[in-house]
Amino acid sequence: MRVRHQTDNVEEIVATAIEAMEAVKGKDIVTLDLREINTAVTDYFVICHAPSKTQVDAIADKVEEMVLEKTHNKPYHVEGRENTEWILIDFVDVVVHVFLESKREFYKLEELWADAERIVNASEE
Repeated sequence: MRVRHQTDNVEEIVATAIEAMEAVKGKDIVTLDLREINTAVTDYFVICHAPSKTQVDAIADKVEEMVLEKTHNKPYHVEGRENTEWILIDFVDVVVHVFLESKREFYKLEELWADAERIVNASEE
């Protein structure tokens, strides 16, 4: 059973995911703080996009690699590896979304969670 707030190092996972995205040139990196939203199934979304499927895959690989290396957390679940248009990496209290640019524009995830506090990565401002 999935239980929220079970990770001791949530902020470290968020920071490491952002660092991994930056390392592989993820675009428009945004964190949504969902902790105040009772219906949310996680505490944070970390979102970025890339212009190609190859880069989407590379960013997702780097996120998994660095989070494991720095925080010793493995994903609970990963989706989207088959078509690499939207890869979701679920660390339970942090869910990472790596989009192909056109899919991010289509799904508008940030608008769906407009009640969440939006934290724009400093290097993107």
